[in-house]
Amino acid sequence: MATPGPQAIRVWGDFACFTRPELKAERFSYPFITPSAARGVFDAIYAKPPQFRWQVTRIEILRDPTYIGLRRNEVTKTAGRSSIDIEEARAQRQTIALRNPEYRLTAEIRPWPGHVGKQTALEQQWLRRVRKGKCFHQPYLGCREFACFFLPEDEASPATPVPYSDDVGFMLYDVFDLGRPQGSRAAAAISLFRPEVTGGVIEVPDYADARVLKVKEA
Repeated sequence: MATPGPQAIRVWGDFACFTRPELKAERFSYPFITPSAARGVFDAIYAKPPQFRWQVTRIEILRDPTYIGLRRNEVTKTAGRSSIDIEEARAQRQTIALRNPEYRLTAEIRPWPGHVGKQTALEQQWLRRVRKGKCFHQPYLGCREFACFFLPEDEASPATPVPYSDDVGFMLYDVFDLGRPQGSRAAAAISLFRPEVTGGVIEVPDYADARVLKVKEA
């Protein structure tokens, strides 16, 4: 049975795409999930931004990365306050996605100042939700149409990380400022890190760690 502290879940899906930001027109996925996407899965199941944030600490790759090419229709404009012509705004783009990805994700609840005393209660609420399969919205693996399924680790079949090691260069860490409490609207802030993949395992540094590079706006 899972205990308070680091929380592990098993996640999988038919497809995933964790887009490399340096490729503008076409989507090309990193070979494994980013900390940002992993945090998004935890947030989809249970989140209270004014009280705490999730810190992803470990990513384990349970299936070898396998790519598949897909053609997808995307809308290239946003409507804002006016309507748009879908036919004119639609563009067909190539996506190099991952097929049948599966991961074990581990994260910790980090309460904000003033809510540290709620740590145990927050973790218990998380455990109740994940065991019942509850979520605020369907988790996804990079793109909203790539649904993510999940189980608490102790309810999933035993699995070990694949013997996969790689140097993918710099990877997106997150797109929000995780260093300060978030209200109804989180502050956008790009951060990067260089993951070390050894034996299918990535140890994710804390957001405050010097290995996480914060990109400053010009």
